[in-house]
Amino acid sequence: MKHGNTQSLSFWGQVKRQAITWWQAADEVARNKAVSTIEAECEEMEYIFALLVQGSFVGLPSPPAHLSMDLLPLMEKDLLLLLERMNTSNQPLSRLFSVFDIS
Repeated sequence: MKHGNTQSLSFWGQVKRQAITWWQAADEVARNKAVSTIEAECEEMEYIFALLVQGSFVGLPSPPAHLSMDLLPLMEKDLLLLLERMNTSNQPLSRLFSVFDIS
């Protein structure tokens, strides 16, 4: 009787290890997707900030000119982001679909 019981325990031990392995893999995938989503949101916030500060270049109301000029040396990355967005502005939904993996 003990022989059958040890086989049952080893079977359930293997099932438990397999479930833990699967759970860890699923957790890692979810964390990676969360990080990429947060990075995309951060990039969108930087883009919005750049539009708010340097909006006069695209016809949006902007803060006083001296404030924009004071921030200009610090906004190299943001200006490059604005230029990149101008290149992809004809397909605005394609970026959203690629970031959030909508299919």
